[in-house]
Amino acid sequence: MDYQKLAADILKNVGGQGNINTAWHCATRIRFKLTDEKKADTKAIENLDGVITVVQSAGQYQVVIGNSVGQVFDQLANQAGLENKSDTATEEPADKENLINRFIAFISGTFTPFLGAMAGAGILKGLLALFVALDWMTKTSGAYQIWYAAGDALFNFLPIFLAFTAAKRLKVNQFVAVALAAALVYPTMVTVADKATTLHFFGIPVVPTTYTSSVIPILLAVWVLSYLQPLLDKIFPDAVRNIFTPLFSLMIMVPLTLIVVGPIGSGISNLLAAGVSGIYNFAPAFAGVIMGAFWQVFVIFGVHWTFVPVMMNNIAKMGYDPLLPILSAAVLSQAGAALGIFLKTKDKKQKALAGSGVVTGIFGITEPIIYGLTLKMKRPFICAVISGGIGGAIIGSFQAHANSFTLPSLLALPTYLGKGFSGVLIGIAVAFFLAAILTYLFGFSGQDAAQVKSDGLEEVVAPAAGTVIPLKSVHDEVFSSEAMGKGIAIVPTEGTLKAPVSGTISAVYPTGHAIGLISDQGAEILLHIGIDTVKLNGKYFETLVKKEQHVNAGDKLVSFDLDKIKAAGYDTTIMLVVTNSKNYEVNVTTETAAADNWLLKLKSE
Repeated sequence: MDYQKLAADILKNVGGQGNINTAWHCATRIRFKLTDEKKADTKAIENLDGVITVVQSAGQYQVVIGNSVGQVFDQLANQAGLENKSDTATEEPADKENLINRFIAFISGTFTPFLGAMAGAGILKGLLALFVALDWMTKTSGAYQIWYAAGDALFNFLPIFLAFTAAKRLKVNQFVAVALAAALVYPTMVTVADKATTLHFFGIPVVPTTYTSSVIPILLAVWVLSYLQPLLDKIFPDAVRNIFTPLFSLMIMVPLTLIVVGPIGSGISNLLAAGVSGIYNFAPAFAGVIMGAFWQVFVIFGVHWTFVPVMMNNIAKMGYDPLLPILSAAVLSQAGAALGIFLKTKDKKQKALAGSGVVTGIFGITEPIIYGLTLKMKRPFICAVISGGIGGAIIGSFQAHANSFTLPSLLALPTYLGKGFSGVLIGIAVAFFLAAILTYLFGFSGQDAAQVKSDGLEEVVAPAAGTVIPLKSVHDEVFSSEAMGKGIAIVPTEGTLKAPVSGTISAVYPTGHAIGLISDQGAEILLHIGIDTVKLNGKYFETLVKKEQHVNAGDKLVSFDLDKIKAAGYDTTIMLVVTNSKNYEVNVTTETAAADNWLLKLKSE
């Protein structure tokens, strides 16, 4: 992949540097906050080599790339000057976005920068627990203590990391925010909390509270700081602002957090932990079904970020989280669906994507599977949802727990050691293999199955009854020159246009004389009824489908009055053009068109 060129193309098609407010990336997506999303050419971006799809959700314009997202973003940042702009750019006015979208954007922007480090640290803690359980290591050994410090440090000092990223999102002095967080986990404050000693700040009691590993208190504190800092900047003149604003920020915010903001955040944390625990304990299997089935749906819409602080808060307050093991079933079910596609399909491109998807999926990265395969084909996604729900129910019924936060995947298994671990093994195995079996048996539509049986050849069947003629003999140079692509033409004997393949309607022309269709295998097909019939302005045409609608081969697309179009003096020849035929070896038939005749056979090159 040419990362530099891809970044340049993305930058151009999102509307250029001037249309970008902020941008960052997660494990698989570049996430933009655009000034005007209407300026972005979504179709052009989706057609770029290296881009899986585009998702517009939660107030973000998300370009899904996959495992190479970091390299592409680095090039994009260099070309657009994002490093400099992110520190000075002003977010869109609050009234342009609803509160939920703003909250999701804040959470994702806060946790994403160190999510990989946090996942790695969580796995390390899980592995150490496994080593101890297998008697490979003791907790008193030097190696254990050093590695445990490496794995636990991020979680112990989590408020500091959160303060840094939250301050950047809220346009607050990051180092003041870090100093505030460090004060909360300062050894003296930790000791006071451990001994339940009540300090007094000018006579005001400070409730002894432990803030190590906490999430919500520091987020609230930085949010309050985001209102205090601008106020102090207005009070102090330029000559002393750089010193006095941080000075008074710390003098005010540290005691205010310890006395008011921190206890409020801690109370919210306790309520959240108690609520999750109560719901889970009341119906653990039902919770498993819901989270196992719909987690990837949450991922699609970007709302999964709202669960991250909840899960981390559970670990901080209860010492464990019941949701993470269930989510592993949802992740592994998508990997299983990819395996089912890999075993079934004969299409080389699809098989390659599915094969790599199995590997990335079991390690927790499912976006390439979802957007590149299962969601496009629909049935495999449904198979994965069903399998994830069943696997989640099994895990939930065993009341399994995660002892440390990490990305749900096969790598996370050591973090699930303890209560219900056998249920986790059973649940994720069921989710993975059931999804593979269901996808293999039921994940392909009738046309998909025909394509598989034809050894990778995609058959394009007749869209209408009539006489087949070579495309080159059509009385329209645009089509006869094959400049738009290779294909075939039909002189119709009836007024019904049908789908020549199973796929998704990509374009519906208002005049009804033309339909765009992308097959489930990726062939881009244009169906054009008549020559110059656009001049009829839709007269004598009735469109029977909508854009983005999925159709099966043989489904009716357009009904047209053949006799009246002829009487109006128009050539009624139907052109079928594969606009991306350069990607295929195209074989053409010369037989009479009928419902079961194939006109073209496409073989991926």
